[in-house]
Amino acid sequence: MTDRPDVVATSGATPAGAAGAILSHEPKSQWAEAWVQFRAHRGAMAGMFCFVAIILFVAIGPWLWPIDPGELDTRNRFAAPSLAHPMGTMQLGQDVMAQVMFGGRISLAVGLVAMVITLFLGTLIGVLAGFFRSLDGLLMRLTDLFLALPVLPLLLVIIMLFREPLSQRFGTEAGIFILMVTVIGITSWMPVARIVRGDILAIKEREFILAARSIGTPSRRLITRHILPNVLSPILVSGTLAIANAIITESALSYLGLGFPSDFPTWGKILIDAVQYTERAPWMVIFPGILISLTVLSVNYMGDGMRDALDPRIRGR
Repeated sequence: MTDRPDVVATSGATPAGAAGAILSHEPKSQWAEAWVQFRAHRGAMAGMFCFVAIILFVAIGPWLWPIDPGELDTRNRFAAPSLAHPMGTMQLGQDVMAQVMFGGRISLAVGLVAMVITLFLGTLIGVLAGFFRSLDGLLMRLTDLFLALPVLPLLLVIIMLFREPLSQRFGTEAGIFILMVTVIGITSWMPVARIVRGDILAIKEREFILAARSIGTPSRRLITRHILPNVLSPILVSGTLAIANAIITESALSYLGLGFPSDFPTWGKILIDAVQYTERAPWMVIFPGILISLTVLSVNYMGDGMRDALDPRIRGR
């Protein structure tokens, strides 16, 4: 035994304190690593803060700005932005800020619900086509058929056929909401199905899947426990893009007059009402247009950040 420092330094033994520090350092989970990568993506973080701010604006704003969006004030028609009306007023004196906040709730709800339908259909068809070879040809030809259909004319035909029956069955607003999200969902699932199918075709031939098959793991368990977690990254990224697509589609349909009724504002409906007054009251177009653009842009940036964070092949670039 010796207490010479040079012997300790060259002995190769790890000091007790350092060993404890090494043993106490737990490896980060996949989600923790993904969050670190996501935070390093400036565009994604800016998009997330912008998207959260828009959600808070439309969710909490009406409590802080308790003006009825349908309240008419004909004495203040086309009033420019001021302290009394920060975003100005419309052709019948409605407060633009109140209209934008109320309409934002509907537009975001349409985007989120349509996104859920899109991901459900796309993931289901992609998993079935990628995992079961017997279904691949049929489901991919069905996907090609939907991709070949002209989306906008198809949307117009479906809405014209089912708008009145659903409005009579569920009420005007609820019926149009159900019709809108369903139509957007069933016309937007095809890219998700192709992406999920391609990833599953590559994953199901890897060693851990073959090992699970060799011990008799049933197909349902293979899909839910081994395959779906490994294709979660493209599904989440597709979900962010689906929100943006649904908001734009709803705005376009409302702009064409096929959306919600005139007394039920959405961002797209506000725009169609403001078109003929663009020169006289440009703020009626500017503010809902800015919110639509910011929402779509922020969601797209979040999708880019999630792709970079969840895909190990491009992580850290």
